[in-house]
Amino acid sequence: MVEQVILGMLMQGKMSGYDIKKTTEQTVGLYFTISYGSLYPALKRLVEGGMVTEEETNNSKNKKLYELTEAGRQSFLSWLREPLQSNRREYLVKIFFYDYLEQDTRVRNLGLFMHEQTAVLSRIEAVERIVGQELTQIPNKDDYYYRMSVMHYGLQFYRMELEWLKQLIEKREF
Repeated sequence: MVEQVILGMLMQGKMSGYDIKKTTEQTVGLYFTISYGSLYPALKRLVEGGMVTEEETNNSKNKKLYELTEAGRQSFLSWLREPLQSNRREYLVKIFFYDYLEQDTRVRNLGLFMHEQTAVLSRIEAVERIVGQELTQIPNKDDYYYRMSVMHYGLQFYRMELEWLKQLIEKREF
């Protein structure tokens, strides 16, 4: 998956490893994280596989720029065309077994998780405000339709999840 995200980011044009990481954090980072420890080995594999080219900039930072090759573009588009698959969320498995925990621990863990999810929702809402302003200046908003739809999905998902967590903490009937 790391390689596919990198290829997707490079669809936008040449980027350094740092740029790829930052762009990932600011876009799909709410759903997918990438560390430098996984980024650079993946970039090396992509270069060796002919999916990406590497260019030395010889500037003061010895930064390398990466660019998508046609083979990389085709590989990315081929992956993108594959059917969608849902991934598993470990926390749901744990909550499934929460009947075995004492009430105080359940409430504490659910409250902490709810707090984390509230922070994520706040970040998505902040991004939504910024992107909303930027979209008013873009001539063809349809070019960003699916990117925006994922952000709106995230908003709806986290709002739903927070309501569900609140119900769990209060032990309300469903």
